[in-house]
Amino acid sequence: LAPASLTKIMTSYVIAVELEESRISLSDEVPVSVSAWRTPGSRMFIREGTKVRLEDLLRGIIVQSGNDASVALAEYIAGSEEAFADIMNAHASELGMENTVFENSTGLPGEQHVSSAYDLAILTRALIKRFPEIYSMYAERSFSYNNIEQPNRNRLLWRDRRVDGVKTGHTRDAGYCLAASATQDGMRLISVVMGAENDQDRMRESQQLLSYGFRYYKTHKLYDSNETIKSARLWYGTSEEVELGVLEDVFVTIPRGRYDQMDANVDLVSVIEAPVVRGQKFGELRVILDDEIIYSSDVRVLNSIDEAGF
Repeated sequence: LAPASLTKIMTSYVIAVELEESRISLSDEVPVSVSAWRTPGSRMFIREGTKVRLEDLLRGIIVQSGNDASVALAEYIAGSEEAFADIMNAHASELGMENTVFENSTGLPGEQHVSSAYDLAILTRALIKRFPEIYSMYAERSFSYNNIEQPNRNRLLWRDRRVDGVKTGHTRDAGYCLAASATQDGMRLISVVMGAENDQDRMRESQQLLSYGFRYYKTHKLYDSNETIKSARLWYGTSEEVELGVLEDVFVTIPRGRYDQMDANVDLVSVIEAPVVRGQKFGELRVILDDEIIYSSDVRVLNSIDEAGF
């Protein structure tokens, strides 16, 4: 479906990556081109020929859904909006967004500019986990630039205390869209509604999805990062055993009351020989519920061990 301004979640994700790689900074002064100034649709009202602090433009994208700010930053990062769209598509591919093609940074209609609710949930999860500081801007209820204050269009921020994001969108082709995220009792859920008939519908449907998830599902922590899941025989090493585990915390979200029905299987290679290096992969962890794999991760060496001498 046409994603409208939910596109800007990817725009902010790309900007966050560029910030992380130190190719840009929040204090940069970004020039505003004629094309950025003339971009139709929602705006933060930047003026052609001026320079705007990058952090202000980022908030203009996230809080005010400014198409003009999106184009200005796309041109600043990639030279043109078309080149920026290529970067967006590269990140979409890396994240496994198989039903997504971006043609621009704004979400304005394009012939092939499409995404899916599932893909946008993947993107939102990646943004929240990898860039929490950038994501925190999505909870801001308003932003003022050039003496013009505009409210965040996500009215769930006022209606539901659990909600701290994410983004609204609307065009004639896309209808009313809303990606939302909320936390309750340590569990975070993401909902994506696309193609609603009006703002009230997208807000109501999003709240119903989140409430359903919190009522009927629960998140469990299965393993800590660097926790030993299995010990295996090590050949030709200074130690006879090697400890194996996962390098990040393992969480699963399942229907309430089903915890005891899960199985965790660890498949290892048949022979492990020294030397081994921390992080080296020697198997896979699979968590299974109802004959379906609900979580999988590489099983890796937790401590490096040298090869033994004579």
